[in-house]
Amino acid sequence: MPPRFSPRTIGLGAAIVTVLVWTAFIVIARASAGRSLTPFDIAFARICGASLVLIPWGAWIVARDRDPARCSMFGLSPVSLRITATAGIFGGLAYALLAYSGFFFAPATHASVLLPGSLPLWTALLAAIVLHDRITPGRALGLLLIVLGDFFVGGGSLLHALEGGVIWKGDLLFMSAAFCWASYSVVVRKHSLDAVRATIAITVFAFVTYVPVYTLLAATGVITSHLATAPVGEIAFQMVFQGIGSVVISGITFTRMVQYFGPVRTTMITALVPGLSALGAVVFLGEPLQWNLIAGLMLVTAGIVFGVQRVRAGALPQAPVRARTAGGGADA
Repeated sequence: MPPRFSPRTIGLGAAIVTVLVWTAFIVIARASAGRSLTPFDIAFARICGASLVLIPWGAWIVARDRDPARCSMFGLSPVSLRITATAGIFGGLAYALLAYSGFFFAPATHASVLLPGSLPLWTALLAAIVLHDRITPGRALGLLLIVLGDFFVGGGSLLHALEGGVIWKGDLLFMSAAFCWASYSVVVRKHSLDAVRATIAITVFAFVTYVPVYTLLAATGVITSHLATAPVGEIAFQMVFQGIGSVVISGITFTRMVQYFGPVRTTMITALVPGLSALGAVVFLGEPLQWNLIAGLMLVTAGIVFGVQRVRAGALPQAPVRARTAGGGADA
């Protein structure tokens, strides 16, 4: 019999894996911007790589459950059509397209602050509106520090927008991507989605809607694609890391975090990502770490850590150990 781990052990393990994959995602995605593929090509490879694992998995779950009322997308998604589409738009399509596009305009040091940094801000605001979570004074102060940190990083690029710079475009794309992922995390929490089913659902939605349309547009020359000329090894790497790593592995572990810690505390646990990814960008990509980036990094990290401490001090209840899934099962 395989060993059974406590919910706390699973939650902490999921947090560690998510932080490591997210850190590598920022560094690798920026490095990929200097290679052959376009951002839409990378999103295509991401979806196809994840689909190789998750679509057969989803079809097996649907066949096992034999409940047509709780499946969709031609029997490939084990979640209802409405929830599949909502989660898929935010977590499956919009996040990937916005984030990958941002790396073609702004450096990884900006992404290291703005992607994980603005995530707690968007999540707290959306959770307050959708889930009626209360924003305590301590959490509000932490979010204020995050906003100031984002301003230190992105404010300068916005001020230089009229001078012809393009970094501000990447900064806005990063913050928009963070908003989309925050929306997905709130959808997961609202509907108590199982980690595996949620990740399968957003992948199936992206595969059914994006892959055929993008293939047609690329084949007819309507949009520019380098899939036909890029090295096979580069495409395979993106399918493995962006698809299996960033979607299958971190998608499931992130959802586990949401189930155990809740959406706001989950995004605040990502306090390690800005520092680790910024350090990775300096070491592996040779990017400079200027004073405004250091200030923004410190403010964002302080805001996230401060928010976590104040939330714990308030003794907010833990998420249920067993959450009802959209497919009718239970998350152990």
